[in-house]
Amino acid sequence: MVANTDYCRFADRFWVWRGYQIGYCVDGCPSTQYSGAAHSKPAVLLIHGFGASVGHWRKNIPVLAQMGRVYAIDLVGFGSSAQPHPSELPYTFETWGQQVADFVREVIGDRVVLVGNSIGAVVAMQAAIYAPELVTQTILINCSLRLLQEQNQLDLPWWRRLGVKTVQNILGVRAIAKLFFDQVRKPSSVRQILAQAYVHKEAITDELVEILTRPANNPNAVDVFMAFVRYSQGPRPEDLLAILPCEAIVLWGDRDPWEPIELGRQSFTKFRSVKQFIDIANAGHCPQDEVPEIVNKILLDLLDRYS
Repeated sequence: MVANTDYCRFADRFWVWRGYQIGYCVDGCPSTQYSGAAHSKPAVLLIHGFGASVGHWRKNIPVLAQMGRVYAIDLVGFGSSAQPHPSELPYTFETWGQQVADFVREVIGDRVVLVGNSIGAVVAMQAAIYAPELVTQTILINCSLRLLQEQNQLDLPWWRRLGVKTVQNILGVRAIAKLFFDQVRKPSSVRQILAQAYVHKEAITDELVEILTRPANNPNAVDVFMAFVRYSQGPRPEDLLAILPCEAIVLWGDRDPWEPIELGRQSFTKFRSVKQFIDIANAGHCPQDEVPEIVNKILLDLLDRYS
């Protein structure tokens, strides 16, 4: 299946994975890639969150590329990557984790630091477990807590569990899901959603809205949406942190309304794999886009340890 080649403004390269075209981009000096030298730097791979794409890292890639090789990838189903029907390829963390692990082996070919935002942080950990010989570190930015995962739902009152299942079942009807999705993917709706997630409203630009809405207008986008909103299985972050083969550094916007920082701190800091938990003041769910100057400095400092 071909990729969404009408949306290659940011992801300007393609890689075929399991017969599907995957969009990605790369920047930075090739000479800084790992070549066996004792003090060479690993590459960096940026992994977006739900509904986003490579373009969500547009404020980070040029800065990080000054230090070395930087890649960003569109997960299958999003951005410029192919959107196969869920009957062809399940949209799960295992699928995305394997996609990223295979990309690291086949395209990057060397050591890598994985940086993920939201569900991209869960994908980063899953990929690290699949490719422990190459992933040296994961950096998790406002990691999805997966509060609707089945095991987490057990902690909810019965009436809330019933409500979640009812909504998921309703959205399992394609005609209903399409009506809902048609409203959600409108630019005005996307702006409203971003206004919840972003503290700094000036960061909600026309460019950002286009990055999120344009891929959502592709034919199979509603099927990807349906598959994910009904997905309550798969690993929780805690499950992955318990077996993570490398260290994790956690960054968290302290005013995230979707993934509360205190829940993240309480859940994550008890694991030995978590070496640092860094609060990002006055930022929401996507601090890499909202306050890139702060996040870029933190990332550069973390990556500088490899010099």
